[in-house]
Amino acid sequence: MKLYNFDANGFFMKNNKEAFRDYLQLEKKYSPHTVTAYWNDISSFELFNSVHFDQSTIEKANYSQIRSWIVSLVDAEVSATSVNRKIASLKAFYKFLLKTQQIEVSPLTKHKALKTPKKIQIPFSEKEVNAVLDGMQNPIGFEAIRDKLIIDLFYTTGMRRTELLHLKIANINLANKTIKVLGKRNKERILPLLPVITSLLERYLLERAAIVNDMNVDCLFLSKKGVKLNDSFVYRLINSYFSTVSEKVKTSPHILRHTFATHLLNNGADLNSVKELLGHSSLASTQVYTHNSLSELKKVYQEAHPRNSK
Repeated sequence: MKLYNFDANGFFMKNNKEAFRDYLQLEKKYSPHTVTAYWNDISSFELFNSVHFDQSTIEKANYSQIRSWIVSLVDAEVSATSVNRKIASLKAFYKFLLKTQQIEVSPLTKHKALKTPKKIQIPFSEKEVNAVLDGMQNPIGFEAIRDKLIIDLFYTTGMRRTELLHLKIANINLANKTIKVLGKRNKERILPLLPVITSLLERYLLERAAIVNDMNVDCLFLSKKGVKLNDSFVYRLINSYFSTVSEKVKTSPHILRHTFATHLLNNGADLNSVKELLGHSSLASTQVYTHNSLSELKKVYQEAHPRNSK
């Protein structure tokens, strides 16, 4: 397989896959995790195409070949959601090839995604959240204060796990009681902080300063050794606290984000405001949270309406 190209003057040129990776990193500003996922999906089809069709480049692949790959994935019991994600990666690659005039038409132009069952994410109840936070009411020491602050921030701001992990000290404005978050596609948004959070933040920053003296370490959340926290740590943290008060199968940071949105809607917040707080680009993404608020509305309606007792 030809991996590298040279132009008419003999200068080295990257192959299309590497150029696409650079495009995702440098122009689209995707996270390393997302870029790796795209790379792996495209590489998977590249290998399949090479083995089954003896074709050295996927730039020339047609839809029939892609459909064969889809069938092989389904036969291997890969979920429809995962298959759709892989095809989305491939579609983005061909879109890039169109943009750079490497191809004239994408083989995925008329492709329709596989149907997937709608998953209803069940949020924590207010009772479950309060049980966790009440149990952490008077944290003492760096780790205890940090852990409570992480849970409180998830529940009171609805930020994503990656957003929380990338928070910097400079993002905090204690005077205005706000925090700046860098969301998807490098979109910034300003989130309000409750007084109880700013007070906890002040305590945490004092504890953090005693552990880290290096002014170059600007990441907000650190381990007791002064190292930036990772995804798995935050997941384990949320799971360890909420699995003790909830029997839900999923007790993750995303469920806390889901809980934030649901509880706001249940208590009268309008959908557009919740959309802005979550950093969604459209209301369609936010509407997934409305099923729970509708259930709550039905409950209130049935309990309050005088005709219901007749």
